Amino acid sequence: MPKITHIDMPAPSGDELKAARLAAGLSQVEAAQLMAYPVQPGSRGGLQSRTWQALESASDPRNMPGPIFAMFQLLTQQHPSLHLLGRDPSSPRSESHES
Repeated sequence: MPKITHIDMPAPSGDELKAARLAAGLSQVEAAQLMAYPVQPGSRGGLQSRTWQALESASDPRNMPGPIFAMFQLLTQQHPSLHLLGRDPSSPRSESHES
């Protein structure tokens, strides 16, 4: 069994989340769609994500959970110490797991 390494995954502040989104070049709607947060029609046409707006708001008590923020950082290539690697589809996956 592989050794599991502890990874610190703190929840970001609204300002940290907004900075990461802007660094990725994403709108709030694009970021919400990337992370499967709800998106709905806006009052002025177009789309909006009230959930993402709340997560970036300094006055809203909700924060994005740390592991979800870590995934956002990975998907947008911003994680400070980790990165995603694509799997070679032609190489077989190991299916054996020792108990």
